[in-house]
Amino acid sequence: MHISVEIPLSRPHILVVSKPPPFFLEPLKAAFVVHERLHETDPAEFSKMAPLIRGIAGGGESAVGAALMAQLPALEMVSIMGVGYDGVDVGAAIERQVVVTHTPNVLNDEVADLALGLILSVARRIPQADKYVRSGRWASEGAMPLARKVSGARLGIVGLGRIGQAIADRATAFGMSIAYTARSAKPGLAYPFHASALALAAEVDFLVIITPGGAGTFHMIDAQVLKALGPRGYLINVARGSVVDEAALLEALEKGTIAGAGLDVFEKEPHPLQALYKLDNVVLTPHMASATHETRQAMADLAVANLQAHFSGKPALTPIPECN
Repeated sequence: MHISVEIPLSRPHILVVSKPPPFFLEPLKAAFVVHERLHETDPAEFSKMAPLIRGIAGGGESAVGAALMAQLPALEMVSIMGVGYDGVDVGAAIERQVVVTHTPNVLNDEVADLALGLILSVARRIPQADKYVRSGRWASEGAMPLARKVSGARLGIVGLGRIGQAIADRATAFGMSIAYTARSAKPGLAYPFHASALALAAEVDFLVIITPGGAGTFHMIDAQVLKALGPRGYLINVARGSVVDEAALLEALEKGTIAGAGLDVFEKEPHPLQALYKLDNVVLTPHMASATHETRQAMADLAVANLQAHFSGKPALTPIPECN
């Protein structure tokens, strides 16, 4: 996905607040005067350049708080390469009339694919099976213990937005029944709606988390929800680590309160609770749901194009909902 928008001859100054991959950084440098993490690496130089900086570029986990914005009197825009923007103080940005953009839709398929991959991995014990073969245990001990069937199981989705719908579409191909919870029922969808994650968890075999992070969903998945999911239930999180009470999840996994979990995100990345490493009923991946060449390139292209559109005097392509 390559998007081209003309920009003025006088190149705007941009502060990059993350460690961007080359395919994001290079087009930024081609279009703008880029200051890479200057606020962290050289505060004195940053104080000199701050009045010139009109845009911020970062990743989904980048911290863009009110204090940073206050140091940038000319700031007009924050462009996030990611669908989530938990680290941006949206209230402070709106108060200052700073546009905030993100990169939705281009990563829907990849996140949905990984969600199904985690379901299959944890239920069919694919990583454990790989180790079983490599260690020679298949030859010495015979067949592995039986695993859990996925086809025909009951799937609950917490947050049925575009990615949640893509997960539902894939699960339907596995003959799974679908139910969901969200802030409100979605008109036109035939899937059963439950008013809370707790109510949904009690009715499903696999509970997939794909709701936004932030204060409103902090620890939404707590000990009560896990208890409702039950000893034959599996938790899959491809949303934000903050949505799940990780300590409660660890206890549920250790005690058999739930059968297992597939986790791509954690409360304190990149440092999951170390006790998780020792458990045989959990599959861990390093926040990689959108991590393919094709999708990350599309995300970078859109993040750059949002900046280009704004500084060309055009509306941003994908502003966050709060800025619409």
